[in-house]
Amino acid sequence: MPFAAIPEQVGAKRLLAAALADGPANAYLLYGPPGVGKTTAARAFAAAIIGDDELAQGRRSIHPDLYVLEPLGEMIRIDEIRAMRRDLHMRPFEADRRVYLVLEADRLNADAADALLKDLEEPPAYATMVLVADELGPLPETIRSRCQLVPFHRLTDAAVRAWLVATDPALDEVTVTAITRSAGGRLDRAERLLDPEHAKAREQLVATARSVYLDDAFDPAGAAAVVLDTMASTGKRAREREEAEVERRELTGRDAEQRVRRAQRGAERDELLASLEAVAAWYRDLVVVSAGAETAATHADRLADLRADATHGVAAERAAAVVREAWRAAEEFNVNPALALEALFVRLHRAFV
Repeated sequence: MPFAAIPEQVGAKRLLAAALADGPANAYLLYGPPGVGKTTAARAFAAAIIGDDELAQGRRSIHPDLYVLEPLGEMIRIDEIRAMRRDLHMRPFEADRRVYLVLEADRLNADAADALLKDLEEPPAYATMVLVADELGPLPETIRSRCQLVPFHRLTDAAVRAWLVATDPALDEVTVTAITRSAGGRLDRAERLLDPEHAKAREQLVATARSVYLDDAFDPAGAAAVVLDTMASTGKRAREREEAEVERRELTGRDAEQRVRRAQRGAERDELLASLEAVAAWYRDLVVVSAGAETAATHADRLADLRADATHGVAAERAAAVVREAWRAAEEFNVNPALALEALFVRLHRAFV
């Protein structure tokens, strides 16, 4: 079963399995949130089309009939699509078909998207193109309409829980529950919460969320600094990992610099969104516990604190709405994190006064 390692995603796996049974079409677009199995599924799909067991089992990552394209810098540019086009017109070397895997396809710039569209309109009969994207929005409708769409969704708590237990059997039940609910259906988030540094950051974030209503001398700038420091630490680690990858690939110049910068900025942005989700979850938990529904709390490992703070439940409902509003702004727009966070904590403090 080529997709056995991918948790859930029943609909997506059914579509891909049917494609293998009936014979693959010319183009597919796998899309959905990060950390839910899209890239793993795309690689498994490619390996099954090519018919290479070692590729399917991850024992090797390259094959003469597999072409993998991913952004080297900030975006996928037209030159990279042109290079793929030259390869596109080469017949298969070993398999019956050739597979072109385009990762982070939502990073195609306008010229690259136009060039890719031409290949999608008139592909060779032996080629299958598999695009992977976190978001459909940045992709032109002309590209989306020429691909068979394969949607992926956030995983259920049961799937995240099973992954956690398999990854670290020593975890206690309360910790498993807390991480599962904090992960928001994403295995990448769950993996991050297993990391001791991120676990420490989570504790600091909870303390900051509580200080909004417990500390008479609450400082919005200091609260914002807690999140900004975590973002900086996460960005630094992402930069170091990407620098090692750039060195391994022997990339130099502008593409190398942009790839490292993109990895750092992406990690910082995801940390910002995750931090806002965590703060909103704390205030939601205050509402839940004050209503007597403790079993639904995300922070299952902090029930004692939630019970002690439950008198703030009414104001916490307003506070959670304020954080969700800030999350939407950070997700949709290019906000200045320092200014946005300080303004957020000012509003939160007022919500509890």
